[in-house]
Amino acid sequence: MLAFASADLKKESIETVIVPVCADREIHTDQAIAAILKKVKKLKEFSGAKDEEIVLYKPSGTAVNRVIFLGLGKFDEVVPESLRAMAGKAAKKCIQMKLDVVHMLAPSAARISLKHDLMLEALMEGICLGNHLFDKYLETKKQKPLKKVFLLVEDAAAKKYGGLPSRVEAICAGTALARDWVNLPPNDKRPEQFADLILSRARKAKLAVRIMPEKELQRKGFGALLAVGAGSTNRPRMVLLERKSKGAGRTIALVGKGVTFDSGGINLKPSASMDDMKMDMSGAAAVAATLITIAKLKPKMNVIGAIPIVENMPSGSAARPGDIIKSYSGKNIEIGNTDAEGRLILADAMAYVSRRYKPQILIDLATLTGACVVALGEKIAGVFSDDDGLAEAIVASGKKTHERCWRMPLPPDYKEQLKSDFADISNMGSTRWGGAITAALFLSEFVKDTRWAHIDIAGPAYAKKGDAYCTAGGTGFGVRLLCDLIDKL
Repeated sequence: MLAFASADLKKESIETVIVPVCADREIHTDQAIAAILKKVKKLKEFSGAKDEEIVLYKPSGTAVNRVIFLGLGKFDEVVPESLRAMAGKAAKKCIQMKLDVVHMLAPSAARISLKHDLMLEALMEGICLGNHLFDKYLETKKQKPLKKVFLLVEDAAAKKYGGLPSRVEAICAGTALARDWVNLPPNDKRPEQFADLILSRARKAKLAVRIMPEKELQRKGFGALLAVGAGSTNRPRMVLLERKSKGAGRTIALVGKGVTFDSGGINLKPSASMDDMKMDMSGAAAVAATLITIAKLKPKMNVIGAIPIVENMPSGSAARPGDIIKSYSGKNIEIGNTDAEGRLILADAMAYVSRRYKPQILIDLATLTGACVVALGEKIAGVFSDDDGLAEAIVASGKKTHERCWRMPLPPDYKEQLKSDFADISNMGSTRWGGAITAALFLSEFVKDTRWAHIDIAGPAYAKKGDAYCTAGGTGFGVRLLCDLIDKL
């Protein structure tokens, strides 16, 4: 879909050119565009202010059929995210206009204050992510995504950053895949179905993949995971993905929470809180999509993906508050609340991965707590880790990709809240306060000495309302973040 190109806009016949514009500074060197822009800025309806747009047809001095000018706002306020958002809006507009192929004129490297590769990456990410549609369940497909996008750049930039379009396209495809999985209704992604969906895509990516069925989970002692799935007729699964890099000396393990529907179990959620619970497998979707993506990117690191998949339902066979279960690690856990289920399946998966693969780094990704959403809102993930370097690297990757993360505390004295009178540990804190912290501290008990970080994505994993480059529903949060992080670790 994405490619670099160069063109003489005065002579070459092009259907559509998108031109980002600053309100207070010229950012392009193309003479034909500069001449048109002088006239355009004399119009009252367009100044280059943020979110302004104007379309000119067959402008004189060019061979272009249609030029779409989009405002970025003031020059000093232009950052990669504003370019990404502008490009996403451009994609959506072009889809509405029923276009197939578009060209976007990148700002000149000499006239913009951003690093050239970051600018190009942001533009391509925005238009690629904004081009994603989820219409699987619509009988009439009213919109079609763009087939091809050319980013018009100088020849030197195309040569220097020649591998960037394919990389961005691969990462955005992974993000779109995670979005699609999250958006699937729960009746189409029961644990066995979801495991098979991952299996199919993983095999195409040539990943090593294995699915552990319920009997194997029982035989190996995944007591916490099995307890969560005990109330459902749809039996649990564990998916293991592996990508080895020749000569790599390090292994990173990613663990993603895969609750395909979360009713809360015996501690049943209020009906209003169940509306979006098909998204409680967003961590699993992000981890699986990341593994599929890095199979294309080929980083110099071994990467493991562990994805515990369950459906949390109430029934006569469901786990109860007060039950004590034996986890894979050997710790006995008292269930204080069956709606604190994500930490239970993660605990077993993390302990297994730590023992089986002995990774140098382990990161879990989960829609774990409403408390984290209360703390950070719906657009920022919480990062919990005792490892300063790892936490800082995650936050830095979040800043670059705009999959924003904020480091949260892990005070050891808060572990007192997880004490049980009858078992080694409780899955619930003894007070209603600090729930995101106590959840993270619970998980920390199952990683031993491995460098570990927990990313609580309960807020940004799902959007009730679309934005510049994402429609309502699953956001695919975590794929771009993890791909960038793996590259830098």
